[in-house]
Amino acid sequence: MKEFDSLYFVGAGGIGMAALERYFLAQGKRIAGYDRTPSDLTAALQQEGVHIDFDEDPRLIPDYCRDPERTLVVYTPAVPDTHKGLSYFREAGFEVVKRAALLGVVTATSKGLCFAGTHGKTTTSSMAAHILHDSGIGCNAFLGGVLRNYNSNFLLSATSPYSVIEADEFDRSFHHLHPYVAVVTSTDPDHLDIYGTAENYLEGFAHFTELIQPGGSLIVHTGLALQPRVPDGVTTYTYSRDQGDFHAIHIRKGGGEINFDLITPWETIADISLGVPVDINIENAIAAMAACRLIDVPVEAMRKAIASFMGPKRRFEFWIKEPGDHGKVMIDDYAHHPGELRASIASVRDLYPGRRLTVIFQPHLYTRTRDFAPEFASALSLADEVILLPIYPAREQPIPGVTSEMVLNQVTSTKKCIYSKENLIKSIELSNFDVLLTAGAGDIANLLPQICLEFKKQKH
Repeated sequence: MKEFDSLYFVGAGGIGMAALERYFLAQGKRIAGYDRTPSDLTAALQQEGVHIDFDEDPRLIPDYCRDPERTLVVYTPAVPDTHKGLSYFREAGFEVVKRAALLGVVTATSKGLCFAGTHGKTTTSSMAAHILHDSGIGCNAFLGGVLRNYNSNFLLSATSPYSVIEADEFDRSFHHLHPYVAVVTSTDPDHLDIYGTAENYLEGFAHFTELIQPGGSLIVHTGLALQPRVPDGVTTYTYSRDQGDFHAIHIRKGGGEINFDLITPWETIADISLGVPVDINIENAIAAMAACRLIDVPVEAMRKAIASFMGPKRRFEFWIKEPGDHGKVMIDDYAHHPGELRASIASVRDLYPGRRLTVIFQPHLYTRTRDFAPEFASALSLADEVILLPIYPAREQPIPGVTSEMVLNQVTSTKKCIYSKENLIKSIELSNFDVLLTAGAGDIANLLPQICLEFKKQKH
């Protein structure tokens, strides 16, 4: 990286790209980039010194990013190869790398705590980053969600030897990393448009475990089909809620709180209190604390940080939480895989037993909807009422016959329907929700303020 004075990011407004832009800004590099549409994040980056254009025209690229010897070009897999700016850089002989390769550079020059898994990786990595920051040890953290404690997906430390990375399996991105401590939370098949089969997906995680640095550690959830292939000198530990080298005992729930004791290979850590008291966070906290314990973070620092952890935005985030047994509740969650959706709905049921639950879900990707329609329907059927939005395509083109109706037709809840985004708000005006869960990884997030406003107007 010393050879490069500047970096140009194609897809500069992505949350993962933004963290790298901020990291290299802090290293004294000049940063520019392109994104398709302005957003609050691109506006913040521009304020911090990133030059961002919203047109592909290569003539807009700033002069300081036009020397192939001094500028590194970074892109995300979501950007098509036909992008005019990318084509310009490639034809002019620039070094062009994926975002994941740049994260690989960070982990190769630090002690990386890398969190992988079909689900759970954003929250566990965020917890670990918060523990390190709050303890004073510090870290450079590159996360997939905006932490409510910091209103950022990026933490910076000029002195810490540690980095915390959300290790994304999409497009095999995590194969660029060099973990010091690797965590695998789950391996439920996903991204079959990339991997083809569940077996290939598992193989992707097995290869990830081969990349751990000598003297490092692997922490893997019990019961996974994964067969790790760790190098010599790497120690493997297991964890889960109820068993493994790291697990919980004496789980106590009540008064809106969850407390437990943590068993480790070396001690029992008593009276851990979850800052975000939902059942799935018991396991998330165990994984995060296990990783931090392996780098000798003090017990008291971990206990204090977990209690003050507010969670990433859009990960089981409360928008409305009225007091009392009948107060209105609105929770939003990024769940976009059947396993995540089932866990999210189960967590709401656990928190609010006996209450009437409505779920508004926006499927994400045509391929994922096609591959897992029965599993999505089974998870959604745990709700009393289901409202689906049309599929959010993201990087994909439509697939004939693949629509939200594929899921809706298999949902067994008695009340179920599909609304366009335009008609959803009008439908909420005519509804009477009790507990509402919104879910999905698409642009449903843009509708949340309106949904919240209309829900608040409703009278029980």
